[in-house]
Amino acid sequence: MRKNKETWWKEAVVYQIYPRSFMDSNGDGIGDLQGIIHSLDYLADLGVDVIWLSPIYDSPNDDNGYDIRDYQRIMKEFGTMDDFDMLLEQAHQKGLKIMMDLVVNHTSDEHEWFVKSRQNTDNPYRDYYIWREGKKSGLEPNNWESCFSGSAWQYDETREMFYLHLFSKKQPDLNWENSRVRHAVYDMMRWWCDKGIDGFRMDVINMISKDEELPDGKNINGLFGDFSPYVMNGPKVHEFLREMHDEVLSHYDLMTVGETPNVTTEEAKKYAGEETNELNMIFQFEHVEFGGEIGKWTDKKIPLVELKRIMSKWQTELEGHAWNSLYWNNHDQPRAVSRFGDDRPQYREISAKMLATCLHFMKGTPYIYQGEELGMTNYPFSQIDQFKDIESINAYKEIVGNQRLEHDQMMSCLRFKSRDNARTPMQWSNNKQGGFTTGKPWLPVNPNKDEVNAEVEVNNPNSVYHYYKKIIQLRKKHSIIVYGDYELLEERHEQLFVYRRCLENEHLLVLCNFSDEVIKYKMPMQLEQYDVIITNNQRKVLESEMELQPYEAFVIKY
Repeated sequence: MRKNKETWWKEAVVYQIYPRSFMDSNGDGIGDLQGIIHSLDYLADLGVDVIWLSPIYDSPNDDNGYDIRDYQRIMKEFGTMDDFDMLLEQAHQKGLKIMMDLVVNHTSDEHEWFVKSRQNTDNPYRDYYIWREGKKSGLEPNNWESCFSGSAWQYDETREMFYLHLFSKKQPDLNWENSRVRHAVYDMMRWWCDKGIDGFRMDVINMISKDEELPDGKNINGLFGDFSPYVMNGPKVHEFLREMHDEVLSHYDLMTVGETPNVTTEEAKKYAGEETNELNMIFQFEHVEFGGEIGKWTDKKIPLVELKRIMSKWQTELEGHAWNSLYWNNHDQPRAVSRFGDDRPQYREISAKMLATCLHFMKGTPYIYQGEELGMTNYPFSQIDQFKDIESINAYKEIVGNQRLEHDQMMSCLRFKSRDNARTPMQWSNNKQGGFTTGKPWLPVNPNKDEVNAEVEVNNPNSVYHYYKKIIQLRKKHSIIVYGDYELLEERHEQLFVYRRCLENEHLLVLCNFSDEVIKYKMPMQLEQYDVIITNNQRKVLESEMELQPYEAFVIKY
């Protein structure tokens, strides 16, 4: 008996597009909406169901579009609203849905609301944002540190007060305690829904409710305090999301996913429970936030036993209560094959297929980040001035400047984990700029574009691309992949990730070697009848004792 309701968004596969880096149609070095339109056949052929667009709204681009100046205009570099309408229409004609990025924890400081809010304390927008007097001697209202380093408070000369910015100082936080703010957001959301979009990915949505006392946080580096206990999963966040659901989401057939750092499985059941009337699913971060020496910064891989523990915890603890999202990487994370697999040339392709196998056969809605289906890798950054990401640049200045890490150590961490790894241009061909643009790209194209590109892989039936395509087809064919129960096997094995899926009388066994070694393995059951439904190593016959090749993966149905 199936414990979860069957719905289209559980059965869908989502493809995330970072528009600035996807496809440039006019040679200015920046991806745009017409470039996405020209690429729709590629996505339809891959077999995905939903396109998630990272922000395309009007923005001064302090944080690559996550600082929004106008929610109902398109960024000039990306095109016009007519281009968006064309994209929406043509995507729908090809059976592709469009999910927008909803960024409503903060706006740009150039948004009309903030421009008016900072003018004085006697206007309707005065408390659209979180303003506070400083402590004595001009000190900030509390000790919170911004996610992008430095204080989370900025003094405004005009209003003679501090405003809160949990991210860049050009991203002031909205005051969700103000009902006028909330309803202005709901009006904007309805405007997009009435256009015909199919869902929202909600940026740091669990940070919209702050403890109104704004207490100091626990000191984290001798300079600043940690805001997370007073912001993440704040006191009224579920109240606000239920209101959003009642006002907007319940009136449309939408897919919703909330980005929720520092979330627990118990909180996730509230956000994404079958009956809680908030969101369809959330993004958790445990598997991508493991083990930084200083904050997120490390150059070490997560041990497989720990990765299995985290992934399996989310599988089992949400079972029957809430729905999982499945992802290895996104616009804020380094490339999956470089982080969890092996991007050395001899192992890149097979380990990319192994990672796809491991993730897509779990229970939940899978997300593919652009280029992941090609096995794109991290960029070989060698100098700090090659980075464009504000988080990476600020972290380097603070950590190296304060002698917490040496230059070479920090560069190794940035090469491993910088967000810019995900943002280098999509590799379409082996042309000069990887087929992304005829001009100078805003970020350099990875030098391996001659070997790793869509043109080569679409024409090679054994490529990573075709492996993803087959996995997506299998998901549409076998309900067990979507709705089956999950059971982890070999919990303590340091190199193999093995799990079972069960639905009524059907069973799947998923076996993935996460190492570059040949592993001897005794199968966990006697198998008389089985089908190998996918393999990245041409394996057709199983023995009771096997030698698994480096990064080998296969799935059997029995």
